[in-house]
Amino acid sequence: MNAKPSIENHLSTPESRAFSHVETWIFDLDNTLYPHTSRVWPQIDDRITLYIAELFGLDGLSARALQKFFYHRHGTTLRALIEEYDVDPHDFLDFAHDIDHSDIELNASLGEAIERLPGRKLILTNGSRKHAENVARKIGILDHFEDVFDIAASNFVPKPDRRAYEVFLEKHAVEPAKAAMFEDIAKNLAVPHQLGMTTTLIIPKTIDPFREDFEQEAVKTPDIDYITNDLADFLRSHALPAK
Repeated sequence: MNAKPSIENHLSTPESRAFSHVETWIFDLDNTLYPHTSRVWPQIDDRITLYIAELFGLDGLSARALQKFFYHRHGTTLRALIEEYDVDPHDFLDFAHDIDHSDIELNASLGEAIERLPGRKLILTNGSRKHAENVARKIGILDHFEDVFDIAASNFVPKPDRRAYEVFLEKHAVEPAKAAMFEDIAKNLAVPHQLGMTTTLIIPKTIDPFREDFEQEAVKTPDIDYITNDLADFLRSHALPAK
């Protein structure tokens, strides 16, 4: 049974790093820049299951079990398929991200908040550039970002592997001590915080039945400076300079 998200809005600790020094704002994509009601991730998850079923000739339940085994053992299903079965990652990503975007709503409030952030804005995702651009465009925020760093840019090494962040930081000349990272999965914030970033965990306002408990809990660890279930409001109240 899924655990209920345990905060009403925002949560921080006295030791939380501030945002006044931040020059680069880094955002994960899936389940960070849109709510689960957009029905993006459930479709991707189902497409991955179908890919596994067709690749190995499995029924749906068996494919689902294998998919989750890959995910927990390798961090992403794609990583397992590359390392163990030499699957073409581009074919996999094109298949997994072939989804319906009709439930993604324009989020003018989030767009305004991101636009007003002082400094550079980047997306860092374990998905593909095409997927990130399609979703961000539908939300109405794509034009506010300098670039998308996708899984291909990290040589298909996914977060939370430290190498993914290091390649990202080098490519975009980001000084981590002057950066902030926004993510929906707690373990993906450990390395950014260790590198010096201010970190914020995004949790859903309501239970997402399509995700596992650990993927949506308000986890309080030393690696997480802030927790919020409303990214736009959080940016307005914590990150934006006073008008």
